[in-house]
Amino acid sequence: MILGIETSCDETAVAVLDGDGHILSNILDSQVEVHARYGGVVPELASRRHMECLELLTREALDLAKVSLSQLTGIAVTNRPGLVGALLVGVNFAKALAYATNIPWVTVNHLEGHLASAWLSDPNLPTPTMVLIASGGHTHLALVPHRGEYQFIGWTMDDAAGEAFDKGAKMLGLPYPGGPAIDRLAKQGNAQYVSFPRPTLRSQNFNFSFSGLKTALRYFVRDEQQKGSSPLPVADIAASYQEAIVDVLVEKLCRAARQYDVKGVSVVGGVAANSCLRLRLEERARTLGLHVTLPHRALCTDNGAMIAAAGLEKLKRKERAAWDVDAISTLQCKYDESAMAGVLSQ
Repeated sequence: MILGIETSCDETAVAVLDGDGHILSNILDSQVEVHARYGGVVPELASRRHMECLELLTREALDLAKVSLSQLTGIAVTNRPGLVGALLVGVNFAKALAYATNIPWVTVNHLEGHLASAWLSDPNLPTPTMVLIASGGHTHLALVPHRGEYQFIGWTMDDAAGEAFDKGAKMLGLPYPGGPAIDRLAKQGNAQYVSFPRPTLRSQNFNFSFSGLKTALRYFVRDEQQKGSSPLPVADIAASYQEAIVDVLVEKLCRAARQYDVKGVSVVGGVAANSCLRLRLEERARTLGLHVTLPHRALCTDNGAMIAAAGLEKLKRKERAAWDVDAISTLQCKYDESAMAGVLSQ
């Protein structure tokens, strides 16, 4: 029985999985209402909310799973990357719990957790597979040769897809969080209304850049407002903006899948809940003969089940966290230039 704890940003999440990876409970406390008035996450408020509810959520998760503390055989907790204050709450709670009960514990990279969510939703996802991680400030392409192993082959050079959605929504006067707001409104709009740029779409690598697209939206909105002739067609602009982001994500993911000759593709993280992205990827993967996995929407946002799943793989390999382990705000990984150069030279 594995307890998973996630407090990397603005959601406190606790879950319990059995040894076969089945979800017995998956509890989440969202802080959307706490941060909505500020238009983004306030780190100090996020940390305080984690402190207030983490113990209560843990008790609730154990009760819902009908598992006692003494029955736990492992504890997994996110320790990187994220807001360092928020991470510290989860790490110190997990460390104290493990120390007091003598239960083995492991730390998990938040992005490893998102990768694990693909197999939580679809245990039959074949390897090697190509996974797009689009979560908050991260947009990464990960080659997964075997479950529990991964290699980043591309990532964002500035604004990530999630940031582009949130910042774009703010320019359009939409509520926080911006991704779901744009997704809802775009269904009513014309995606061909504005021809926004598709940054890095034709570049010879698998990196992403959405800063230029965000700037293009800012100038378009400014120019339209200066005309002042009619109300701003927000739905059409939102649909066109979303279309540009989705085009880049789907094209880069599928191009990487072909280049590395993988068997399947998946997209994980908060942006994976976007309905347009899910539909387009399913259509494109089908034409390429690829197995496609899209996690349940409850597993796209930050959650404890994905951390428990990633932790379970580590515990099976007999990995253990040291007592002096700390929270780390940065990702601490390197972009594999040599691997990319080898692929592009073929």
